[in-house]
Parts: sequence; C-alpha cells; structure tokens
Amino acid sequence: MKKIIAIIGARPQFIKHFAFESEVKDLFNLLTIHTGQHYDENMSKVFFDDLGMNKPDYLLHAGGGNHGEQTGKMMVEIEKIVIKEKPDMVVVYGDTNSTLAGALVASKLHIPLAHIEAGLRSFNKEMPEEINRILTDHVSDLLFVPSHISVENLKKEGISTNVSIVGDIMKDLVQKSVKNSWISSKSGSDNGYYYVTLHRPYNTDEKDRLFYVLNCLEALDKKTIFAIHPRTRNAIKGFGMPEDDFKNIDFISPQGYFDNLGYLFHSEGLITDSGGMQKEAYWLGKKCVTIRKETEWIETLDNQNNVLMFHDLSALGDAISKPTKSLDTELYGNGNTARQIVSAISAFFKIER
Repeated sequence: MKKIIAIIGARPQFIKHFAFESEVKDLFNLLTIHTGQHYDENMSKVFFDDLGMNKPDYLLHAGGGNHGEQTGKMMVEIEKIVIKEKPDMVVVYGDTNSTLAGALVASKLHIPLAHIEAGLRSFNKEMPEEINRILTDHVSDLLFVPSHISVENLKKEGISTNVSIVGDIMKDLVQKSVKNSWISSKSGSDNGYYYVTLHRPYNTDEKDRLFYVLNCLEALDKKTIFAIHPRTRNAIKGFGMPEDDFKNIDFISPQGYFDNLGYLFHSEGLITDSGGMQKEAYWLGKKCVTIRKETEWIETLDNQNNVLMFHDLSALGDAISKPTKSLDTELYGNGNTARQIVSAISAFFKIER
C-alpha cells in the first residue's frame, strides 16, 4: 500500500483534510503531520473533536514567530519525518506557511507533491499567502484546481500538465453538513444578526484601522456576532479598546466547524476577510462583504453576491443588507471533489479503484 503524508496546520486545512481522509482510507497508508501553525485550542483541537478526524500522527510546535522563522522551523521538523517515513507522495492544502514548508521539503527530497486548491491568485504579492501558493504550484507534480480560472492562471505561468479541475474540497463537507443536518442551531439574536470573522493583519494590527472597522460594525442596523481570532482579541486589548464599549457587537470565541457554519447559516449575512468563509457563505446562500481589496474566489463576486470593500467602509450597511441573487449551485463543483482527487492520485500510481 502506497504511503501518503498530508500536512496541515490551519483551520481551513483541517476541513479539507477531513474530506480527503474520509475518501482515502483503505486505499493508501495516510499519515498526517500537524505543524501547530494554529495552536490555540479553539483554532485547532476543537476541529478534530468536531469532525471526528484521526489524531495527527505527528504534532509539531511550529506556531508563532515571523513568517521566515515559522516556515523554517516547520521545514526542519517535516524533513526529519519525511526522511524517516519515506512516503510515496506528500499532499498539501491551500496557501499557508505549512503548505509552503511541506512543498519545499517534498521538492528537495524528490518526492511527488500534490497541491489541493492550486491555481488561485489574488495578484497581491503583499499577501504571504500569494507567495506561498505561487511557489507551491511551481514545485507540484499534481495540481488540483477549483475552476477554469485557476487553469488559466497556471497556464500564464507556464504550468499546463497534471492540472485537474476538481472543484473545491470544502464544498464536500458543507453539502454533507446541510444534507445530514449536522449544522448547529446556533443563533445569536431574535431580530437577526450579521456574522463577522476578521483576522488579517491589515485589518487588525494597526490601532486606527481596527478602531475604524469596529465602529463601522457598531453602526450596522443589526447586531453583529464577531467570532474573534486570538490575534484580533489580543490587538483589541493591547490597543486599550474595551469590548464592552461596542454595544452592537457580541464578541465570541472562535467556533468549532459546525457551530461556525451554524452561526453563518442562521445569519443575515457575513462580513469577513477569510478566504474559505467567502465560499461557505456563497454555498449557503448568504450575502458576503469581504473586507479586502481583492479575492482569490472571484467567481463569488458575480451579481454582487460577494462585495469587496476596504479603504472606505461607509457603504458597508447598504452592501450587507442587499439579498443574494442568481446563485450558481454548481460553483466549485458538486460536492465530490475528494473522490476525484483520490481517483487522480490512484491513476498517478497506476492503482485501480
């Protein structure tokens, strides 16, 4: 049985890995390395508990530090494991430092690399994620992309072989959650509410910017429920902005997967700077305002179902209150992405399913 090592480290990767892990069992010997990139209890362990995922075979403690330090620490430890385990393939997800660290180790050791969620581009190289995804794509042997736009992005960079359109693996679990009624019944206000997740440094790490964003949320016509990332909570505290001063905002801890979907499902709309939650909002039919200048998921912008807004948030209330329209139910696949990926990996190894 061929051995695959999958590398994870951040919330969206746990979700993607769950779908892959569920599909790959009995076909491959799957080992998991958790880099510890998200080491907060509510950002990591709770997702394993929620999803019933297998505990990682290796748990590193490479969270914290600047990007170079963090990526370097991960590479040192991942390389030791890969040399010891001698896998036939390494699988990485998305665009985090964990992704890049695993990709570089696999490439240097000449081990086939599969990149799930390849081909995305924001065209903003100030984002560390953009650098991570570009470099990972250029050393990958199998590239699994969500849409034709990702194919075109790769072609422009000279990558055209072993590229497979499979949809988005996160959709697998969202569809199963709705179908099987796994979504939590979480709801935060009898009069409706907007759900908020913000964590990117350009929204949270500068006092005036964070204060401006919070005041814009405070001014909305409905209550906002803000699932607050640990770094954002620390910033609010460090800047001397008491949470109690914002009467229209309920600050709650980061949520497990099904609770997070529950808050989104029962909301009047989503305000976020996350990548994954833009898609989840679209699939659940929720209006989304993304507090960024760009998005990798440009298809969600059709018909203003997702609206980009950054410097001037004065129209935030108007944008989030408008309903969705003409949603594409087939956007990023039909919920069987993991199966397509495993079939392609099986074909790579000439294994019949």
